[in-house]
Amino acid sequence: MSSKKSNKGFFIALAVTFLLPLSIYLFVREKSKNAIVMPKYHYVPGVDSISPQGDTIYHKVGDLTLTNQNGEVVSLSSLKDKIIVFNFFFIDCNTTCPKMSTNMKYLQNSFKKSFKRINTLDTVVQLISISVMPERDSFQRLRVYADKYKANPDNWWFLTGSKKDIYAFARTQLGLITGPGDGGAEDFIHSDKFVLVDKDRFIRGYYNGTVDSLANKCADDIVLLTLEKKHLPKSK
Repeated sequence: MSSKKSNKGFFIALAVTFLLPLSIYLFVREKSKNAIVMPKYHYVPGVDSISPQGDTIYHKVGDLTLTNQNGEVVSLSSLKDKIIVFNFFFIDCNTTCPKMSTNMKYLQNSFKKSFKRINTLDTVVQLISISVMPERDSFQRLRVYADKYKANPDNWWFLTGSKKDIYAFARTQLGLITGPGDGGAEDFIHSDKFVLVDKDRFIRGYYNGTVDSLANKCADDIVLLTLEKKHLPKSK
């Protein structure tokens, strides 16, 4: 009898030893499927840096002053506490730019004032489309283009201005292009990326703006950033 009890106890102990860790693993794995993953801070080669201790030092996106589709001089510094989505385009583009503009319109429509579950677009998000051919894209042409996509000029700016300033911003602030360039006549940037920047001006996402599912991911990440508690990494 004692031998049977001993064997029974052995098998119970064996089962606990193997099954308990397995059950915990399966429970954690199932729970992690529904865990909220916040948009990460993006390291930008040539823009961000590494401290002597090996920590990433993320830079904050700097200011930029250009002219919008209404002929108004506007600056990023006026967008306090707003999440920003940037993209770069030009009016005469007939390849990637129309699709990017369509997906920017999707983002605009995703955050209409009628969307009651989160804050409205005018208090949360600013969409900014910057022309990479500002010598052609006057603010008058931008206004016609913006109207084509039913852009709200308060919350979706189409910007033109100094080509050198625009190209320097794309390179040194957003890290879209890593190659050299001076913003001169021969310099040309044509990126398909949406760049998500949080309220504290840290880069939190890059998305292919021509892909619908990634535009939807950008919208989801914007919602997550509205829920984020203030926690700043080191900055320059």
